[in-house]
Amino acid sequence: MSIVNLTAAKAHLNITDAIDDLVIQGKIDAAEAHVEGIIGFSLASGFGTSDDVPDDVREAILQLVGHFYENREATLIGITAEETPFSVWQLLAPHREYVF
Repeated sequence: MSIVNLTAAKAHLNITDAIDDLVIQGKIDAAEAHVEGIIGFSLASGFGTSDDVPDDVREAILQLVGHFYENREATLIGITAEETPFSVWQLLAPHREYVF
């Protein structure tokens, strides 16, 4: 189940053409999988339908899509690299499932 559709991601990225649609869809899929890893459960099973996903989780996915789209390589020369935008962790913290 896709939480963020291509149209929403392109609006977030301020992209109007279709040249990178496949790339952006791949970033959406990767961002949603990454979010599932952070929160510790499947978005589909944890929230029910796509409409039930909280806005902060949706925003975290969009931020990751933007991050993944703009930073396509693991190593950047001459630029300070960051692992993940800090706000993503903050947005997802209330939904994270902790297991001890």
